[in-house]
Amino acid sequence: MASDTAGHEELSVLEVMRRLSLPVEVVERLGAVWGKSAGKAGGVMHLLLGHLLDTAAVAELMWDRYLAPRTKRMLEVVSGGRGRMLFVWLCAVHDAGKATPAFQEFDAAGAARVRASGLSWRSAALKSKRWRHDKAGGRLLMEVLGSGWRSEQLEWVWPLVAGHHGAFPSAGVLGDRAVPREHQGRGAGWGDVQRALVEVVARCVGFGSAADACPVVVPSRAEQLELSGLIVMADWIASDSRYFPGIDQLEQVGLGASRARARAVWEVLRLRGGWGVLPDPGDGDLVEVRFGQKGRASQAQLVAFAREVPVPALHIVEGPMGEGKTKAALAAAEVLAARFGCDGVFVGMPTQATSDPMYSQVRRWLREFGGDLESQVALLHGKRMFNLEWRQASAPGAQGECCSDGSSFDGIDEDDELYGISSVQAERYGPIEWFLGRRRGLLCSFAVGTVDQLLFAATRTRHVMLRFAGLAGKVVIIDEVHAADVYMQQFLVEALRWLGQARVPVVLLSATLPPAQRRALVEAYVSGQVGAVDPVMVEVPEPGGYPSVTGAYVQAGRAEVVCRSTGSWRKAYPVGLEWLPDVSDDGRVVAESTAREVADGGVALVVLNTVERAQGVFQALEARYPGEVHLLHGRLCTAHRADRTAVCLDRLGPAAGAARPERMIVVATQLAEQSFDIDADILITDLAPIDLLLQRIGRLHRHEGTVRPPALAMPRVVVTGVMPGEGVPVVHGGSEVIYGRFRLLRTAAVIERTLAEGGTWSIPSGVPGLVAEVYGVGAVCPSSWGEAEEKARVKWEASERDRAAAAEAFLLAARGEWSRPTLSGLHYGQTAGVGEEKDLEAVVRDGKRSVEVVIVRRRGGGYAALGGAWLGVHGEASEHVLDEVLGGTTRLPAKLTKVAESELCPLDGWRGHPWLEHSLALVLDQGGVARLGEWEISYESQLGLVVKAGSGS
Repeated sequence: MASDTAGHEELSVLEVMRRLSLPVEVVERLGAVWGKSAGKAGGVMHLLLGHLLDTAAVAELMWDRYLAPRTKRMLEVVSGGRGRMLFVWLCAVHDAGKATPAFQEFDAAGAARVRASGLSWRSAALKSKRWRHDKAGGRLLMEVLGSGWRSEQLEWVWPLVAGHHGAFPSAGVLGDRAVPREHQGRGAGWGDVQRALVEVVARCVGFGSAADACPVVVPSRAEQLELSGLIVMADWIASDSRYFPGIDQLEQVGLGASRARARAVWEVLRLRGGWGVLPDPGDGDLVEVRFGQKGRASQAQLVAFAREVPVPALHIVEGPMGEGKTKAALAAAEVLAARFGCDGVFVGMPTQATSDPMYSQVRRWLREFGGDLESQVALLHGKRMFNLEWRQASAPGAQGECCSDGSSFDGIDEDDELYGISSVQAERYGPIEWFLGRRRGLLCSFAVGTVDQLLFAATRTRHVMLRFAGLAGKVVIIDEVHAADVYMQQFLVEALRWLGQARVPVVLLSATLPPAQRRALVEAYVSGQVGAVDPVMVEVPEPGGYPSVTGAYVQAGRAEVVCRSTGSWRKAYPVGLEWLPDVSDDGRVVAESTAREVADGGVALVVLNTVERAQGVFQALEARYPGEVHLLHGRLCTAHRADRTAVCLDRLGPAAGAARPERMIVVATQLAEQSFDIDADILITDLAPIDLLLQRIGRLHRHEGTVRPPALAMPRVVVTGVMPGEGVPVVHGGSEVIYGRFRLLRTAAVIERTLAEGGTWSIPSGVPGLVAEVYGVGAVCPSSWGEAEEKARVKWEASERDRAAAAEAFLLAARGEWSRPTLSGLHYGQTAGVGEEKDLEAVVRDGKRSVEVVIVRRRGGGYAALGGAWLGVHGEASEHVLDEVLGGTTRLPAKLTKVAESELCPLDGWRGHPWLEHSLALVLDQGGVARLGEWEISYESQLGLVVKAGSGS
């Protein structure tokens, strides 16, 4: 069913018009209607037909060199075998609404030329109401195609045009009573021009007529959203006046000329897709082929399921820490991409810190495919400039600076500010720099970033279609799913509904999931595939073993859920538990206990829930074992955190060997829960919810063959941050603030019972049962805790409801809208004031917002970097000291956010610097102290950021 427009005649628009027998006056008017003013088109006005055909030519290249095979297949079905022509036409007509008085009035020179051609309007009448050309385009298609197209097809196509500036209006906004006739074009002259415009474009791209372009199948709403994003992409590329300068003579306009321009810009921008049509990798051990290690049973299980599943599906992979889930997911992604026509992969991680090593792993994996795919991987998070590998892999762009969205829109819409037109400082580094502009990162075929990138695509925000289009052509992998709290889960579930409806293969990875969360994820994906108004309630069986794969998909309208399990590569082993009563911040009790445990040698991992508690324990231990204690937490500057993490991985990682020290103590906060591949002999940890506690246990006796002191030969966990006793235990206040009391009490109850029954957990085999018990609805706490548990439960449930409700206002589809067949009205009640990534981060994460600062020191008459390098009188950061300056970046506690934003600003010498001009400088005085409001802040090389109440407070 392949279709191609490349072989049809490359006629000029004048020849197309001649064959259509258009009246002379209509031809003259089409030769006057402008699409880009001279000021926005390189000094020469660009005819509207020229811009539409430029966009068509870009769309042709997107089909040939960028679109995922699955997207092409979908369009072939929708069009009845003419997918390429339909896609090109949809992209081309996006700006048809500019053929209206409301738009033509905005440029005096252009307006005069249009009036001279015989078209007219009353300028005074246009001032009564603003009428944007995107909405005008939707209305224009309704009128022009209303008699030739079937209504159900027109109803999904017009929103693609009406929404191409980022938001989809409702049909009512475009109705007869709402549309200003003077703005849209009064009289037969305007109607003739508008009909001719649509007809000429249809003929130019290969259709026999505009009526002939009518699709035969209505795509799903999610597929429409993907198409919308691709249309915006084509428009943004074709709107770059550096490569598409204005043409104001109709005889010079034609698809042939536009194709030549498009080919040139495609090569200059180095635009490309990913795998294209990926060959079937066969039935061998794909893990061994790609990673050089014989695949484990759990890895083979996932790859086998990917080979057997009949349609794109959701794969939930649960397995113990160190099982190799990520490698299995990448191997499965190759199979799924080959089978279902995906062009690339997005891997989402819980944090920026975990994204960086995953970026390295994905690049190594793609290297095995040959070619230069590894150089095309985008790292998507706000601090990627700190990643040395990213910077080394990203060569400076060949092109000059450009607008942040690659476009040059006329200065007549509020979109100009939204698109960042006023800021011409583009990020000029990256594997394919065009894809690294604002909102465009996911359009890169291979991408690694925080899970926020996925969550952004589930928000009702402007230009969400670009983000979703970037996901829809890929296999989507999300790691550490259990790390999403109830607020973030709302966006995750929403994203799964849309991805399910678009039939995108999704792989979710987790150590283990509570049954309710597993069921919610399955129901969301299945509901999307079914297209149900409300979540489809399906039976989700509990996995029969561990590790496991839960697969969910819809075939022939029926939801199918399959669970498979196998044994872990590592045999189950007992882990001993014990209490260490302590809720203080001074660290004395924990430090004394840790010192006793490693008195004769060994490696201890101490995980505390607050920075202050970790700093206190570190200070007490460092006095006892100087040089053998390492502190890791989120208030270390970037350089120190990276260095200390590297030291820990080097000495305690899987390849440590002889580098493993006789004694070493790592004191850390929750950073140690995720993607921290070290092997500890003993774990001392603050009480945390059971799933997170088990994550921490995953660092205990992690690697086989490690030689351990006799006293630490059996893995043991010492749980502190709590005061157990005869009654209800007292939990450290900071832990309760972070996690809530309810889950902590239930976890403490399970530990109490375990101690009464022998004091050991079986790891990893016992993990699913422990999580299911704590997160279940059955009784767990002793009856004597009943009143405290019930009070905590009521408070927790209210908090969960409130947080879920808070997220609902931002979800892409409002409650009850899932039955709608088109994108009309999707942005009703859209989220206002959200355009920058930092704003979106606040949308998808509901914790207290914190800010990052770059720490510098006052020195003489100028400034020095935190590490001591001289910057200059105004803080000038030359290239040779840039790394040291950026290495001083750290995050302030949330309690300082407001005062920091009001009192801090970039240094004068950072103005215009691509990476520093928006960075807040925290300046330490000669005594090493900065004052923010009532707080005194210092930075100590060992402790990191130290915050104290000021002497005057």
